[in-house]
Amino acid sequence: MALHIGSIAPDFEQDSTAGKIKFHEWIGQTWAILFSHPKDFTPVCTTELGRAANLKAEFDKRNVKMLAVSVDDVESHKRWTSDIEETQNAQMNFPILGDADRKVATLYDMIHPEANDTLTVRSVFIIDPNKKIRAIITYPASTGRNFSEILRVIDSLQLTDNYKVATPVDWQDGDDCVIVPALTDPEELKQRFPKGYRALRPYLRLTPQPNK
Repeated sequence: MALHIGSIAPDFEQDSTAGKIKFHEWIGQTWAILFSHPKDFTPVCTTELGRAANLKAEFDKRNVKMLAVSVDDVESHKRWTSDIEETQNAQMNFPILGDADRKVATLYDMIHPEANDTLTVRSVFIIDPNKKIRAIITYPASTGRNFSEILRVIDSLQLTDNYKVATPVDWQDGDDCVIVPALTDPEELKQRFPKGYRALRPYLRLTPQPNK
């Protein structure tokens, strides 16, 4: 069955560079990102894992755990880790799942046979503490991910979970937000948005980011 935004992230138990992981138990009450890599000892993946490791403090600040998955086994991952650390000036500080049996890749539909019938595409699943998939981003193997964009999406999700706003095009943390169209009561608008708002159209109302 295809996974969608709002689906419960499939649970699994799999070995990793940090020992056995029971996915839902491992997430606990945090957010998580699960992101796949086509293969160990490949150049783009090496740069991605180094970048993710160097951004761990940013993910921690947002209460997000990182979990990578590659279709090679854990022993291969451990050998690869030294290359990542040496070439990317990084310290690996989050687990990589072994997935030689393709269990996780199959559960999360990470192998797209029209592109390659054995290697995973670069999938990203952002998962909330209720184990719901909140965002899915998919890249081809030839294109490295933008982790600043992944952090931006997490910022948007966490903001819009707590306030009746959405984030407009190219939004960055600290920029104006849009008030959701369903909110029309003038008194509630005053209460929720004491900094005020600008109505460009009745359905397009900009307000300073409420949590800043």
